[in-house]
Amino acid sequence: MSNAVQVIPLQNLALAFIPAMLVVWIMYRWSLKGRNALYALARMMLQLLGIGYVLTYIFAVNNSAIILVILTIMLTVASWIALRPVKDKRRDLYFRVLGSISLGGVATLAVVSIGVLRLDPWYAPQVLIPLAGIIFANAMNVLSLAIERFESELQTGSGYEEARHKAFRASLIPIINSLLAVGLVSLPGMMTGQIISGVSPLLAVRYQIVVMCMIFGASGISTACYLAWARHRPIQHRDGV
Repeated sequence: MSNAVQVIPLQNLALAFIPAMLVVWIMYRWSLKGRNALYALARMMLQLLGIGYVLTYIFAVNNSAIILVILTIMLTVASWIALRPVKDKRRDLYFRVLGSISLGGVATLAVVSIGVLRLDPWYAPQVLIPLAGIIFANAMNVLSLAIERFESELQTGSGYEEARHKAFRASLIPIINSLLAVGLVSLPGMMTGQIISGVSPLLAVRYQIVVMCMIFGASGISTACYLAWARHRPIQHRDGV
């Protein structure tokens, strides 16, 4: 098997948008907000093109201070986005979310980068930044689900412990489903990319096991931290918000 990664010509890349644009067309036909989907697709493309140039520069510079700045930006942005379900409480809850993702995400990143992969140097950007992105993004998504469910349970009169248990359980459903389906229903992106680039499937499997464990661990720890700290927050019911 060749180890060369196939270069995708721009005209071929454009074909990838055909299924996406079909979904947008359906949304317009059904009088849904297709404009939001178009905005999301455009933003996705611009953000990925932009980060491609940024990462090319970062990999060339290979400076630990720049890597730390990048990781800090990723954490702060992820924490802000995680609070989308409760936009009116973003300022009150932001630092609690930032602390939760930082604790769960950074600890998991350290275990994987230092203990499992033994990066040399520890800040190797080609590995550390993609891993951090996977960890922080998944912790952000799970925490966002937990926050939305936790707040909803409190507003409907549930006690703290009941709301905490329901929020924690519900937030982990997508990841647990992924753990159950991987290898049978799905081949995750990282594993697929490695296999396409010529890596042995047996080696790709090892990396994917690491990825799945770090996603589950970081997301669960971050969510548990937030829900534990939420015990000390005053409860506001819907008629008082």
